[in-house]
Amino acid sequence: MGQVTLQGLSEEVAALREHLAALAAKLDELEAAAAAAPSRAVEVPAQEPAPAEEEISEQTLAAVSAAIAAYLGKRPRIRAIRLVSSPTWAQQGRVSIQASHRISPQHHQHRVR
Repeated sequence: MGQVTLQGLSEEVAALREHLAALAAKLDELEAAAAAAPSRAVEVPAQEPAPAEEEISEQTLAAVSAAIAAYLGKRPRIRAIRLVSSPTWAQQGRVSIQASHRISPQHHQHRVR
């Protein structure tokens, strides 16, 4: 890399100013064209219908029942089970994983001699 001089810096600044002026002129041109163009309606895509609820197999019901029984310490009476799609579960999983990677503050302390 060559030596930086005041004249070289001045030339770079002048070139950047010219480029900035050209960009500002182009922006003004685009804004004027947008203002002159007739307003167009934007088509919003229709929402997809909700997926049909899928059947939960007997094996899945047995596994859920066993897991709840192990957690509660007694056999539960399951009245209903439904699949819930929520970004909260995924977010909580990511938080848990990130928390497991935290380094304790004592590793970051610098020793003063």
